[in-house]
Amino acid sequence: PCTCIQAARSARQATELEQISNLVAFRDKTFAAFDSHVAGVLPALQCAQAFAALPNGWLGLFGPYGCGKTHLAAAIANTLLDHQVPVLFVVVPDLLDHLRSTFAPTSSVTYDQRFEAVKQAPLLVLDDLGTESTTAWAKEKLYQLVNFRYNERLPTVFTSNVRIEQLDGRIA
Repeated sequence: PCTCIQAARSARQATELEQISNLVAFRDKTFAAFDSHVAGVLPALQCAQAFAALPNGWLGLFGPYGCGKTHLAAAIANTLLDHQVPVLFVVVPDLLDHLRSTFAPTSSVTYDQRFEAVKQAPLLVLDDLGTESTTAWAKEKLYQLVNFRYNERLPTVFTSNVRIEQLDGRIA
């Protein structure tokens, strides 16, 4: 495709990602606004900053409620957005709801379009992994998503308050 078609596709993809992303609520979450004086968070802050500078591979932020995982993940996403990199920031149960909603007769987006947009996001942040319902369908969709991003080597950030050993083995 010519450059104008490529630009139109990129713009459409960015709009689609923005529509299902809830990063707007987290635009104030930056590295500068992060409280690095909380005990034990400095290494996570440094890892998050390094990942934002060179988003390559995966970053997992695991820990208890309230330790700043979501803030750091949003700071990564905001940093990349500020550098014109399209980002999709989703809470995992919300992502599954967005996918399910495409099956409604009134949906303007097909399931394949929505799932492809999520899979192909230049940076994907999956917030609160492990809080989703553990239906067979949810497990299958998450596995397909994680497996695709792994095979394509797409940068992905995960946050979870669930120990990695408690996640589905294929996801972990």
